[in-house]
Amino acid sequence: MGKKGKELAKERRERRLQEISELRKVPYAPAERWWSSETVAAVTGSNRGIGYEIARQLAVHGLRVIVTSRDGDQGREATGRLREEGLDVDYCELDVSDELSVRSFARSITEKYGGLDILVNNAGVNFNTGSDNSVEYAEKVIDTNYFGVKRMTEAMIPIMRPSASGARILNVSSRLGRANGRRNRVDDITLRDNLLRDECLSEELIDGMVYKFLDQVKSETWVSSGWPQMFTDYSISKLAVNAYTRLMARRLSTRPDGQKIYINCFCPGWVKTAMTGWAGNVSAEEGADTGVWVVLQPGQPDTGKFFAERREISF
Repeated sequence: MGKKGKELAKERRERRLQEISELRKVPYAPAERWWSSETVAAVTGSNRGIGYEIARQLAVHGLRVIVTSRDGDQGREATGRLREEGLDVDYCELDVSDELSVRSFARSITEKYGGLDILVNNAGVNFNTGSDNSVEYAEKVIDTNYFGVKRMTEAMIPIMRPSASGARILNVSSRLGRANGRRNRVDDITLRDNLLRDECLSEELIDGMVYKFLDQVKSETWVSSGWPQMFTDYSISKLAVNAYTRLMARRLSTRPDGQKIYINCFCPGWVKTAMTGWAGNVSAEEGADTGVWVVLQPGQPDTGKFFAERREISF
């Protein structure tokens, strides 16, 4: 893409963001509001950044929201700020990288609320900013960003409350994890093809990919192995999340009416948060918008899709 092409793309994107800004001013019609003040949504890693803003926006729409974080003091402080706005929020400590913490969270939610209606898997880590591309913390990145999503999803599915509108799961992801994007994709054509073909997609394929990458990190052979060249460990973790989202959508599609669970993922964009070193180009409020829009879809919602800027994008 030449200079003129980049300028046109920038103009289109700015117009789209302006359109979304106007759309956000339009309230949901009463007939579209399938949720109520009894609808319970949990947002992982919501003491700051995108997660905090997703929690805030869901609460503004009238849902009961569970703020979670690994650090109890930070989580309670964030919850207090939201309560000062008059929002219905509670706090529960949660570390998605700890199986015992995830199980304890599931028990607590069941005992206190009788289950969950919406799960937003937002908790994530990234140790690179700017042009940095270290894989020093690759194991932690994969464990939190991908296996953390799996732990939460598998633990929450049994306690998702039945309803005519269906329960909702949303995974916060990134365009950096697109299997067939123009930039930053894996070089292995067979792997890309298998990740995108439903008949080939499996948990073994996704787990095998991330374990192969981690093995090559340990053997210091990852650079020449054709992995994404930008924020490599983070990008692979999100590639795995995207594939897992599609896999789970297929598995959950056979659930009977009244017990449906819809699962999607979305890219918030390059958001000005601590994770990006405040170097993003959109605010947390703007970044959270599409995620909130996805989980609040009225009628028959989408499932197994990838969204950005209130539109479906390719995996």
